[in-house]
Amino acid sequence: MTYLEVTWNDPATGARGYLVIDRLVRGVSSGGLRMRAGCTLDEVRGLAEGMTAKEALNYDPEARYVPLGGAKGGIDFDPYDARATEVLTAYLFAMSPYIERFWTMGEDLGLRQSTIDEAIGKIGLRSSIQAVYPLLDDEHEARQRLADAFGVTVDGVGLDELVGGYGVAQAALQGVQHLRIENPTAFVQGFGSMGGATARYLARAGVRVVGLADIHGVVSNPDGLDVETLLLSRDAHGGIDRAQLRPEDRELDGDRWLSVEADVLVPAATSYAIHEDNAHAVQAKLLVEAANMPVTAEAEARISALVIPDVVANSATNSWWWWTLFGDIEPTAESAFAKIGTTMRRLVARVLDDEASPREAARRIAAEAIEEVERRF
Repeated sequence: MTYLEVTWNDPATGARGYLVIDRLVRGVSSGGLRMRAGCTLDEVRGLAEGMTAKEALNYDPEARYVPLGGAKGGIDFDPYDARATEVLTAYLFAMSPYIERFWTMGEDLGLRQSTIDEAIGKIGLRSSIQAVYPLLDDEHEARQRLADAFGVTVDGVGLDELVGGYGVAQAALQGVQHLRIENPTAFVQGFGSMGGATARYLARAGVRVVGLADIHGVVSNPDGLDVETLLLSRDAHGGIDRAQLRPEDRELDGDRWLSVEADVLVPAATSYAIHEDNAHAVQAKLLVEAANMPVTAEAEARISALVIPDVVANSATNSWWWWTLFGDIEPTAESAFAKIGTTMRRLVARVLDDEASPREAARRIAAEAIEEVERRF
C-alpha cells in the first residue's frame, strides 16, 4: 500500500504536480523528479513502486549504504517552456516539508540536477537529498565526497551524467553474452544523460551503434555512427547536432525509430514509448530498459525480445549517489565504474539465469532484500 500521495496545482500556469512516497525505509525515501507534458499520477505511482525495488536490488549487507524506500515526483508541464524553471521552483516550495524530512531526489526525465539544485537554493533548502543526512556517520565528509564526485569529468562529460548509462551498457553487454550475440549492433532511443552514456560505453565495448533518436528525429548508419562526436556536440536537452553527421549517415523521421535494424534496443527517453500499437515493429533480440517504464505490459507480452527491466538496467544512477555519499566508493571515475560494472553484471546474470522472467525475478530479489532490511532496522 502506498505510504503517501500528494497532488499540487499551480494557479499561475495550470501545471499539475505529484509526489508519491511508496515506502519509507529507516524513515526516508528516494526517487527522482521528472517534468514532462502529460505526466500523470498513475505514472508517478508506478515509478515510485519501481524505485522501492530499484533501491533494494543493489542491497549489500556488508556495505555502509542500506537501501531507502521508493518515491517519485512528477510535474505535468513542458520542460522546454520558458516558464519551466518557475514552475519547478513553485513545485519544490510546495513539497519542501517532504524534501526536508522524507524524500531525497534528483534529476529525471526533462530536468537536470543543476537546475534542481538552483531551485532548491532559491527556496532555502540545504539540498535535494537532505532527508538522508541524519543517517550519515559524518555529514560534512559525506557531502564533500559527493561534491567531489560531481566535479569529475570523463572525456568531456561529467561523471554524474555517465554513471547511469554506463550501468545500462553493462546490463546490455551481460544480456548480449547471455544470448551469445556475435558482432552486436544497437539502437538507442534518447540521447540525454542516460542514452548518451549508454551509447558511448556500448560503442567503446565494440558494439556498433547503428541508430540514435532524439526529439528531432532519427539518425542512423548500418556501419555505425560516430557516437563520441555526436555526444560531445549535443545540446543541453540531448539534441543531436545534425551538422556533425557524416555524408554516409542518414536522417529519418522520429516515428521511424523502430524501423532501424539492431540486435539491442535501448529505449532511454520517455515512459510508454513501446505500446500495443507499435510493439509489432520491435525487431531486436534484446531490449534493455534505460528509461523508466518505457514498455507497457501489453507490449511486453507481444514482443519476442528478451527484456532487461528498468529497475535492473538503470539502477546504477541511484546507487552511485548513495555508494558515494555513504563512503562505499571513492569520488573517482575509476571507483564508480568498477563498482557499477561488477554490481550490474552480477545482478543481470542473476536475473537472467532465474527460471522466472527477468521482471518477476527482479521483483522477488527486491522483495527478499526489503524483508532483510526491515528485519535489521
